[in-house]
Amino acid sequence: MLELSQEELGGREKELKIHFTPGHVEVAEENVHVPFRRVLVTGATGLLGRAVYKEFQDNDWYTVGCGYSRARPRFEKCNLLDADAVRAMIQEFQPHVIVHCAAERRPDVVESQRDAAIQLNVSAAGNLAKEAGVSFVIYISTDYVFDGRNPPYDVNDTPNPLNLYGKTKLEGEREVLRNNMGAAVLRVPVLYGDVEKLEESAITVMFDKVQNSTDLISIDHCQQRFPTYVKDVGRVCRQLAESRLQDPSLRGIFHFSGNEQMTKYEMACAIADAFSLPSSHLRPITETPVGSGALRPHNPQLDCSRLENLGIGHRTPFKQGIKECLWPFLHDKRWRQSVFH
Repeated sequence: MLELSQEELGGREKELKIHFTPGHVEVAEENVHVPFRRVLVTGATGLLGRAVYKEFQDNDWYTVGCGYSRARPRFEKCNLLDADAVRAMIQEFQPHVIVHCAAERRPDVVESQRDAAIQLNVSAAGNLAKEAGVSFVIYISTDYVFDGRNPPYDVNDTPNPLNLYGKTKLEGEREVLRNNMGAAVLRVPVLYGDVEKLEESAITVMFDKVQNSTDLISIDHCQQRFPTYVKDVGRVCRQLAESRLQDPSLRGIFHFSGNEQMTKYEMACAIADAFSLPSSHLRPITETPVGSGALRPHNPQLDCSRLENLGIGHRTPFKQGIKECLWPFLHDKRWRQSVFH
């Protein structure tokens, strides 16, 4: 006699198929595969959230994403500042894993909208972790929790954020771990990926400057960064979630980043090279900018060995990733299509 495990039973649901023909209606019951593993992705409308959602969905997870102002029709609408709404969403879906991508991640906006940023980056994160119950929470944090003076930074190194954004994300980490002892914190650096508009990433926003070769453009060539593809972060989140299902002791702080060290000027030149565009109009600025928004760390390089030792992680070369996500924004892409595709 065939016996199905609870997991296998959870992977099948019945769906009614109605077929219409002239003078006849036929109703048939069919088996539909519904993945047993369930994941909830907050901030699923954002740059990282979209990539995380797609990674889980494409790898046999029952995936629900939530957002707020841009949520519907694709994602569930949920105000993460509403504790009752968060509780209801988690209790209804009962996810095995929650990936918390929602945040105010723009340092200059955090400085100007302090209270709102604290509510989202700290209070909402802590409440989500508390309401998560037995769900495995992955809280997305940042390399900006470090001051950038003594890289690379191990997961056990003492944070010292220079700006309010880093401070709110560090406090969010602490709230998550305080309210949910089994949670994980995943710190990542500056991100890029399939953007809906160039301004969605601090890296892709440079593309118009790269393409406009008529004016001299000054770009920072001092602060060191490690541009990281959101598709790679999505894969790390899925691998971490799947590893946790096998090993319940997996928890705490993890680091992940790309492994190419670049200034913004070097990124801009790499973007130009990826699309065979000129870069002579790009001018490197080697002095640390003064009075230009929130302070940024000089080099917050992350030591990613904890994840690497688990066999978790994948790194897309910067030129390959940037070409994939910026192609739709190339001004004269028609004649270049035969070159790149």
